[in-house]
Amino acid sequence: MNTQSNTVPEPSFQSQGITPAAVSPIQTMYWSIRRELWENRSIYIAPLIAAAVLLLGYFVSMVSLRRRMHGAWTLGSAMEHYELAGAVIMGTAFIVGIFYSLDALYGERRDRSILFWKSLPVSDLITVLSKLTIPFVVLPILSLVITVAAQFIMLVLTSAMLLGSGVNTATLWTGPSFVHVSLVLLYHIITVHGLWYAPFYGWLLLVSAWAPRAPFLWAVLPPFVICGLEKVAFGTSYCLGLLQSRLTGPQASASATSGGGHTGMEFMATLVPQHFFSEPGLWIGLAVAAAFVAGAVQMRRYKGPI
Repeated sequence: MNTQSNTVPEPSFQSQGITPAAVSPIQTMYWSIRRELWENRSIYIAPLIAAAVLLLGYFVSMVSLRRRMHGAWTLGSAMEHYELAGAVIMGTAFIVGIFYSLDALYGERRDRSILFWKSLPVSDLITVLSKLTIPFVVLPILSLVITVAAQFIMLVLTSAMLLGSGVNTATLWTGPSFVHVSLVLLYHIITVHGLWYAPFYGWLLLVSAWAPRAPFLWAVLPPFVICGLEKVAFGTSYCLGLLQSRLTGPQASASATSGGGHTGMEFMATLVPQHFFSEPGLWIGLAVAAAFVAGAVQMRRYKGPI
């Protein structure tokens, strides 16, 4: 005897004339970036720790200096501390970006989570671009915000410590404009930490997507071997100079290797828009970075777990 099944077929979205809502690439990119921030807390914890240590050291130095010099404090010494805070925080963010980029694609292959992430409707291009956004956009902007906040707190602490000491604290606020300094920092981060360092991040992502083991070794060894081979074979150091200029800024290494060195003012002159954006090395570096990112996309598409 045939028995009738009691199961009722579930209505599908198509049978009801309902189609699942499509997720735009922008939304996918947004949630991919959120995923990176959730999984890598060092992105914001490390710069915050650096800022906290700097503020503690600044407070201790102010208290000590006031006791020894009876409140003697100059605008120049204050500005040196502000500049040091910016350099340390942004340097910390740069180091975090390096190690993040090395582990961004390698880590998901190592712990085999790449099998899960590839099962989601997220393209390899969006995945790689979301990971590139962290050192290229998120970390520089985050370091800028933390730097500006730290410098403002240092300015308030300086003014509070000097109250009643006979020192004119108005010079701290009416000297170099705080807004102007913040805008200079923003421009510096966009030009140097973003555009100029783009080939580094592209190369590290490519190595992270390809390396079978020890991505740091594979990232450092090829440039080291190429520079050494050039020096032994031809007696020149063009590759080393290229790497140095990419690390220290446009045209900075050329003046340094000529024996004269370079000052901060000379370096800032190279960042003037008409100089910086007419620099051939900038556009060549961006093209190289794009090639590295395209290679990382292809590697993630075909590379599986380690």
